[in-house]
Amino acid sequence: MADAIKAEKRENFGKGAARQLRRENRTPAVLYGFDEAPLHLSFDAHEIYMEVRSNANALLSLEVEGKKQLALVKDVQRNPLSRIIEHVDLFRVKADQKVEVEVPILTEGEPFGGAVASVELLTLSVLAPATSIPEHITVSVEGLEDGTTIRIADLELPEGVETAVDPEAPVIAVSIPVVELGEDEAGDSEESEEAESAE
Repeated sequence: MADAIKAEKRENFGKGAARQLRRENRTPAVLYGFDEAPLHLSFDAHEIYMEVRSNANALLSLEVEGKKQLALVKDVQRNPLSRIIEHVDLFRVKADQKVEVEVPILTEGEPFGGAVASVELLTLSVLAPATSIPEHITVSVEGLEDGTTIRIADLELPEGVETAVDPEAPVIAVSIPVVELGEDEAGDSEESEEAESAE
């Protein structure tokens, strides 16, 4: 986790106020949690972008009016065209707290003999320490053969990370791709069979 990122409290809300902030190269945000009133904040646009760009579950150390607070990124709203971050939702956490997050599942390696690995579960819901949330869970498919299925129970989760998902739920299925004939090819095949039977 990087050094504390400074946030400023904001008093003006609504779309107009948010647009004005973005014109000033600041990104609006809201901090929730611990049964406290939501805290409306803004960040330097570049600074918050660098913090959350590659990690959907980034843990931030905030500094608000001289006070420090750990916060977990819960939602990032981006402009669909420019991909500029328009708003960030944050959730208060403590260093010794476990949090429930969705972690992406990635594969590495190549299956055996032309087989391909299909990811059946793109993200996994896990309970992890706030200070050591995995950015992703990597599953090796190197050398796996056609018909192999990797299930939740087969995953090697980082220390302190657990999941309540059914252990038998499939995560990755390895199979040989089936090539389907197009209509023209299927027609040619049928004509060939008819010609052979006529002979």
